Amino acid sequence: MLPAEKTQEPGSAPAGSPSKSSRKRAMHDLQELGEALIVLDPARLAALALPERLTDAIVLARTITQHEGRRRQLQYIGRLMRDIDPAPLRAALAEWERGPGIDRARFAAAERWRDRVMLEPEGVAAFAAAHPDTDQAALATLVADARAERTRGSPPHKYRALFRLLKKRIDATPVQ
Repeated sequence: MLPAEKTQEPGSAPAGSPSKSSRKRAMHDLQELGEALIVLDPARLAALALPERLTDAIVLARTITQHEGRRRQLQYIGRLMRDIDPAPLRAALAEWERGPGIDRARFAAAERWRDRVMLEPEGVAAFAAAHPDTDQAALATLVADARAERTRGSPPHKYRALFRLLKKRIDATPVQ
């Protein structure tokens, strides 16, 4: 006599595999991620280093205006995205979404530090303490040159160079 075989109910998923509903949710999530990729500018899309077929499908989807054709192209993009890990894409999109606020804050911080090092004698030391990777002697020289430039009434070349240096150091500091 043969051992009794376990039979599976028709339409149910094999043991250990995700249900049909969870697979559909995952596909819809990938399609939504694909929609977010479609609206990206070409430079940011290229920065993601996606497979060529997926990039081509995204570029093509931008040109499709008919509803049904666009829907089908999004499904195709979702299918192509099954082969890649979506976590880095989601992380990059989230970073870019919050990026403008961070950029503005860093720009404002660079302006405040520039004003402080120009006006306060201990401003250079304070900046060097806050950003230890800064060459304090080079910063002090640049500040002195910018101050001299201001008193002479010359064009603000050193003043701008000071801002670029401060911004570079502030941008190198990790976001907290």
